[in-house]
Amino acid sequence: MSCKAISEFFDSGEIVAQAGSAKLKRADLDMVIPSGLSPEDSTRLAKQFINTWALDQIFLEMAEQQLSKTEKDVTKELEVYRRSLLKFRYEQLYINERLDTLVTEEEVQEYYETHKDRFVLQRPVVKARFISIAADSPVLKTIKKKMSSDEAADIMEADSLAFSSAYRFATWNNAWIDASTLAKEFGQESASVLASMKAGWMERTDTSGISDIAYIAEITPKGAMSPIEYSTPFIRDMIISARKQSLVTSLERDLLDDARVNGQFVIIE
Repeated sequence: MSCKAISEFFDSGEIVAQAGSAKLKRADLDMVIPSGLSPEDSTRLAKQFINTWALDQIFLEMAEQQLSKTEKDVTKELEVYRRSLLKFRYEQLYINERLDTLVTEEEVQEYYETHKDRFVLQRPVVKARFISIAADSPVLKTIKKKMSSDEAADIMEADSLAFSSAYRFATWNNAWIDASTLAKEFGQESASVLASMKAGWMERTDTSGISDIAYIAEITPKGAMSPIEYSTPFIRDMIISARKQSLVTSLERDLLDDARVNGQFVIIE
């Protein structure tokens, strides 16, 4: 359908657009139009691409006309970019061949204890369960009782009932989440939502009879130390990032040392 829409839109043969001396071929246009689009979307995307392509060509021609020979000479910039790109690609190859991405719980705990100042919460985090359901649902009372339970079997039953009865529900797999994530379910700011909490519950029923209900199983307030489980992904990233930097530093040192030994690098005084 995409190709058909473009074919119907253009009747100019192989060349579908021209900007200055540059020409855009139909084959080049076809390559950027995803399959499966409606004729209208295909035509709209084709027009957008052609306009962008034309603007690039016009800019280029104006630059060629208006810039001096010296200003148009980008040889040095291209060589700097080429060297930087090759250096980056070699570093990535070197790192990928040697990087240990396994981070143990002991390493996470050690990092957490050593860098406590990095884990002071800027916003509360919670373990929560949320459901949006008809206020007159016959299973609402049962779901609320089960979703506030500490028993895994009760929570599973609450999930099962919610799956078949609720408009939407979320448990976040009992993981810590930023309070703002929960607040989005209510369409409010986190401070407003948490301020309405009573005995661990937050409830709101709209004029259409839909109740948004959340149960806060645990909460860690702003200014407190982040639960280590919440910070573990960040800690793993930091540890792996440090390992990467260590590998790069080692690579740079070894390259210089080897170059000195081989006579490739000599400081002439």
